Parts: sequence; C-alpha cells; structure tokens
Amino acid sequence: MAASLSAHAQPNSTAFRSGYAPVNGLRMYYEIHGTGQPLILVHGGLGSSDMFAPIVPELSKGRQVIEMDLQAHGRTVDIDRPLSFEAMADDIATLIRYLGFEKADVMGYSVGGHPEVVRKLIIVSATFRRDGWYPEIVVGMEHLDESVAEQMKQTPMYQGYQRVAPHPQDWPVLCKKLGVMFRNNYDWTSEMSRVKIPVLLVFGDADAVRTAHAVECFELLGGGKKDGGWDGSGMSPARLAILPGVTHYTIFSSPLLVSAGTLFLDTPVSQVK
Repeated sequence: MAASLSAHAQPNSTAFRSGYAPVNGLRMYYEIHGTGQPLILVHGGLGSSDMFAPIVPELSKGRQVIEMDLQAHGRTVDIDRPLSFEAMADDIATLIRYLGFEKADVMGYSVGGHPEVVRKLIIVSATFRRDGWYPEIVVGMEHLDESVAEQMKQTPMYQGYQRVAPHPQDWPVLCKKLGVMFRNNYDWTSEMSRVKIPVLLVFGDADAVRTAHAVECFELLGGGKKDGGWDGSGMSPARLAILPGVTHYTIFSSPLLVSAGTLFLDTPVSQVK
C-alpha cells in the first residue's frame, strides 16, 4: 500500500499500521487503525494525528480509521509551498485515492472541492466564514507568526510538535505559514449551500465558533427549516450536535463526539434523509 509501511502496537491501544504516502510533493505520514468502512480524521492547525489518540480506540471498532499529519504538522515534513485550506483539501483527497478508497467518511474539516471522494462528512468546530470565530479568536489568528513562536513553546501544541516532528526547529516556520493562511479572508457560503452528501456539524457549547454561526451553517445545509414531523419526513440530510460542557480545545477528545459521530456514521446513507 505504501513505501515504508510498518506495524506498531502501543500500550493500552490496538495495533495499527503506519506509513508515508507521496502526496502532491509531500511525504505524508498516516496511520491505519481497524478494518471496515474508512474514516479519515483531519486535525486542526498546530495539531497532529496524536490529538485523536483518546477517541481512536472507540472509533476504530467496526471501521477503518485513518489519521494523517498535514503539511508541516506532526511527522509530515514541510515543503516549499504555502499552507492553504485548498491545498490541504487536495492533499486529503489525494491520500484517499492513494490508499485505494473510492469513497471515505471524513471527520474534522471540509474536503472542499472533492465531494466525489466523500461518503459522509463530520465537520467539527470549524467555520465556513472567517467571522464565524469569536472576535478574540480572530485577533489571535491575525497575530500568529514567527515572532510569537518562542512564547508558544509553553503551549500543549508545541509540546506535541517537538515530540514527533522530524525537524522541531521548524516550529517558527509553521507558525509563520499558518499565520499567513489565517489572515486570508474566506467565505464558503455558496459552497456549503451546494453540498449534497450527509453532513454532521459538531460544536461545543463553549466553542471558539459562535453558536449563531453553527446554526447558520446548519441552515445552509438545509437543516432547521421546518418541523421534522412524526415520521422524520421533514428532516434534511444535515445533522447538528451541540455538545454540553465542551470547548474548541477539548472537543476532539470528548466521548460525546464519539457518540454523536458513531451514530451518524452507522446510519445507512439511504436513511439519512
């Protein structure tokens, strides 16, 4: 399947396979846990595949869970290319095809522009417009660059990065590239309204994403328009979950995410109206 594919076992976890895939000039690190319908887990900025460690054992019961490290994150070495949402989506779609999957479920962020490779999509704590974040979050994104890299070494993000990155001295470069990406305005309103696959939106009730924005996203996907009815005939293919007592920083380790995600993924596509 991949060059340098290897098998591992970790204490208190199931065995998994890992390798590096040739993806658009990257040597993208990935892990495969379990067997069955493929589920791709996509981490956020400054994170890595390790952020899913608390929930992978449960998610991989009855399905094949694939984690990867995005460009310049985790074990995937950076290349001479800017970071962008579009490039990341291309990389994820390329990995799906490289692994031989016709379609896969995706949890994390949208694989915009590649609906043909996605069966079901779970968007977790993400926005379709930049103003979907609370203002103080936007300010923090705007100030991310190499000048704050040193002070960010006190954060859990850096601790995770330096533990697995092949070149931990590249931390300032990652901060700079992410800052440039975050400062670019984006608005995917029209793209969201054209999504036709089943989508589950998951947010925390203390999220960095404004709750009103989460509801707006749900409505763009066709949800929240009317009463679902006794027989569910008024429901759309979109689902919305607001998890209690959960923040943007704890959502990916929350068992509530596993419960909501598993129910959504296990429901046959034909029954997601």
